[in-house]
Amino acid sequence: MATLTLDRSVRVAPSQAGSAVTGTGTLLRFMLRRDRIRFPAWTLGLALLMTYFATALETFVESPADLEGLTAFSGSPAGALFGGPGFGFDELTVERFLAGQYGLYVAIGAGLMGLLTVVRHTRAEERSGRAELVRANVVGRHAQLTAVLVLAAMMAALVALLIGGLMASRGYDVGGSVLFGASVGTVGLVFAGIAAVTVQLSEYPRAASSTAGALLGAAFVLRGLGDMAAAQGSGASWLSWLSPIGWSQQTAPYVFDRWWPLAISLAFAAVSAAAGYALSARRDFGAGLVPPRPGPARAAAWLDGPLALAFRMHRASLIGWSVGLLTAGLAYGSFTQPLLDGFTEAPEDMVAIMGGAENLLDGYLGTMGLTMALAVGVYAVLAMQALRAEETEGRAESVLATAVSRPAWIGSHLAVTAVGVPWLLLVAGLGMGVGAAVSTGDAGSFGGLLLGHVAHTPAVWLLLAVAALLYAVVPRVLPAIWVVLGYGLVVGYFAPILEIPTGAVRLSPFAHVGEHPLEDVSVLAVVVLTVLAAVIAQVARLAFRRDVVGRT
Repeated sequence: MATLTLDRSVRVAPSQAGSAVTGTGTLLRFMLRRDRIRFPAWTLGLALLMTYFATALETFVESPADLEGLTAFSGSPAGALFGGPGFGFDELTVERFLAGQYGLYVAIGAGLMGLLTVVRHTRAEERSGRAELVRANVVGRHAQLTAVLVLAAMMAALVALLIGGLMASRGYDVGGSVLFGASVGTVGLVFAGIAAVTVQLSEYPRAASSTAGALLGAAFVLRGLGDMAAAQGSGASWLSWLSPIGWSQQTAPYVFDRWWPLAISLAFAAVSAAAGYALSARRDFGAGLVPPRPGPARAAAWLDGPLALAFRMHRASLIGWSVGLLTAGLAYGSFTQPLLDGFTEAPEDMVAIMGGAENLLDGYLGTMGLTMALAVGVYAVLAMQALRAEETEGRAESVLATAVSRPAWIGSHLAVTAVGVPWLLLVAGLGMGVGAAVSTGDAGSFGGLLLGHVAHTPAVWLLLAVAALLYAVVPRVLPAIWVVLGYGLVVGYFAPILEIPTGAVRLSPFAHVGEHPLEDVSVLAVVVLTVLAAVIAQVARLAFRRDVVGRT
């Protein structure tokens, strides 16, 4: 019998073995190749969104009186909640309003860009098995994380340059424009660093992105609460300094032009990236630092079926979203009375953002119902993307190899997600109702508020059905559903101030039911949206039956 012996006298020189970042350049070129569509879509999309805001606002603001009308809203607690601290709004200019109110939403987009890019090229690659093939070559342990962080930094830098250049090209102050672009870009860097940590914690990409996304949501809430407190003279304004988004807004472009808050963002990004490197060295490849909880040895009888499996898969996400929306509802509801006080002297055109001057309380509660519906829309889209991950990572094949049909598999996930939509809206409405009742001392609007939240269910169902159809027919374009959700956000919040035509507003699925309790719920819209969602979902089930597993 032949035996194999190892010659332990042979040693590999360190230069031959390579370092922990060997192959970073090659991996970076590979990532750029894979993201040849995503890279320009993210960077140009954020820059064009800011350009749209600037163009629309310049069209709306035709005289100094128009700017004076904006000041009352922007300096109120409501303006602080939906925009920022409002630096320089005592002498408001168009560029100050753009940076102080609309810059927030572009910064959130940059944060999503950073965290999703890191998760896509690290944990998702490990989960799919592609990273194992890459590491079989001469690639250092930290090469993949280093390459994706460089990629995220390139995207953030390009966003900063594009936004700064586009703002300066409109005649705004060059220094303020460059600072504004940099403040947006650093948010992307911060959440890329945060994602570098979350991808080490769980072995599942969805858990890593959800954790980083939850931190982005927490940053938005903390910033909002802190800025609202500052607008009403409360001592809780320090909450803004706990938020990475708040650090960028504290630069005050076109007003103070402070660069030093960005040093906090860069330091935080560097520390979180370093933590990601340290944590990656403490785990095995493909594993997470937080191991999955082992299940029972025997499954319950009711788990025998695709619907039960889908529920178990979505259970953790539903619990997390329920807790998050309940907390957000309580937080925003508790500021109802300060918001109403801030709108007492607002001009009519700005009060229109909250639904009109006749009943500010109902207008605010209706707007928050739309806000929560958009948040639940994010849950629905993520649920479909998770279904796509089940297929690409090979787990769906094991299920479909049994007696489970393809329509039953996708239908079970659609059913669980569809049931989760009204549940989450109800939870959000409960939190909002309790917070508003405590804040105003009046629980009379509690029932109407719950109805206003749950009434948006058909709009979210339609969004879910369209996402399912995209997944079933052309799975590679499934991320395009985010455009529909983003469009609903823009027209839902900014249609009055940007004077978006009514026909364009009606293209959003969230623009038909009505923002109850300010507006009556349109029963016709509820029925039509529900039927349309059911038809599209059925078409998606039938289309999915004719495809094969592992499609691209």
